[in-house]
Amino acid sequence: MKLRVSSIDTFYGTSHILHGVSLEVGEGEVFAVLGRNGAGKTTLLRSITGINPPRRGAIFLDETDITRLKPHERTRLGVSYVPQGREIIPDITVAENIFVALIGKGRKHDKVPDLVFEYFPALRPLLDKKGGVLSGGQQQQLAIARALVQEPQLLLMDEPTEGLQPSVVEEIDQIINRIPRERHCTVLLVEQNLDFVRYVANRFAILDTGRIVAKGNIKDLTEELAHRYLVG
Repeated sequence: MKLRVSSIDTFYGTSHILHGVSLEVGEGEVFAVLGRNGAGKTTLLRSITGINPPRRGAIFLDETDITRLKPHERTRLGVSYVPQGREIIPDITVAENIFVALIGKGRKHDKVPDLVFEYFPALRPLLDKKGGVLSGGQQQQLAIARALVQEPQLLLMDEPTEGLQPSVVEEIDQIINRIPRERHCTVLLVEQNLDFVRYVANRFAILDTGRIVAKGNIKDLTEELAHRYLVG
């Protein structure tokens, strides 16, 4: 699935956060959005999911205009979201967290889909544990698994490596490399870990104060650009 964001302006109340943001993500691509804290990265993802839709501009999945669709309608079209902070439901089990995601896609299951264990075998012995007792790395695995069971065509990920140990980051980057190839899924991720981005992404864009100030192939993500827009 291709994503096209065309000149969107998004607000929080009267605060103008995104200013004429445009980008295109090709089918099966991993595209990274970078920027300092407060640059508008999460707002961009929330605009695409419909949680905080833009006031002006348009968003297309392939040729379908989704700009005014509700979040659940976008989910059923193939958009899944791994939010910053994971947002695991803490007082239900790992299995129940996954069943909630399936209901959001309009499906009911009494069994966790096998694809969860294809990507995250470590979740199998944790199915009956409450989400709130999992480690940060386990919660991130669950958050991604919860999105994958929705069989997305567009997967949005907000800071998937935040707060994780290097060994878990390495596991996550391997998973993200597999998803486009094995699930025929396009990935748009927000991230600040430059090494991670350079490993998993095909192309990138940098947001600064709600505007895209640079974009290109991942090889064009130079230290000079990083120093100018991402450091400090």
